[in-house]
Amino acid sequence: MINTTVQTQLSNQLASKKRKIMLISAIATAMVVSAMALDTKVITNGSTDDLRQQAFSADNYAKAQYDEIKTYVLENAVDANLLLKELNADKKAAGQKYGIGGGVGPVIPVSFEGEIIVGKSGIFDVKIEGFPSGQKVRIQTGPAINGTDLRDATGKITFGEFTNQIEYQDVGAALNRVMKEDILEKIDQSTLTGKTVEISGVFRLINAKNWLITPVRMNLK
Repeated sequence: MINTTVQTQLSNQLASKKRKIMLISAIATAMVVSAMALDTKVITNGSTDDLRQQAFSADNYAKAQYDEIKTYVLENAVDANLLLKELNADKKAAGQKYGIGGGVGPVIPVSFEGEIIVGKSGIFDVKIEGFPSGQKVRIQTGPAINGTDLRDATGKITFGEFTNQIEYQDVGAALNRVMKEDILEKIDQSTLTGKTVEISGVFRLINAKNWLITPVRMNLK
């Protein structure tokens, strides 16, 4: 029969082994947690990384990109009179100097002040001092905003970012919607004719005699 002393020693040995096992388990758990923490990336809501973790949303992408596009246009907009002069001198050189992209034509940021003289279906002609009568400048005010000029304005949003052409096109439309919410929904189209307006925006240089502006800033006087 095992005496009490031996039983006590055995109990102590078992308790010691259990403590060692628990300690080893705790250390292993801590190491796993630490490894997980090191491998964990913080994702900011609305960031590009966030968008990759969920089903693609053109509207979320557009909201995340719009402010950067607007800032770029405002900071790089060329005065319309200067642009017209350089276009008349050398259209290709002016497009390369001030515009982004190629294809059907570079997208150029521009700014001007003018008088809104006529409008139809949300597109208004603007008379700019110093412009000849044959030079046409129009602005889009909605409800339909056409084109992908905002998407292509900086040259940073490229087709390779997206799964397919549909997503790429949807982003262009979504950016137009964000712009509408930003500036156009505050404007009463019925009162625009005859108003003087300050505009910064972009247009795709296809016909140098006919600019269709997608605005990012529109200040009525």
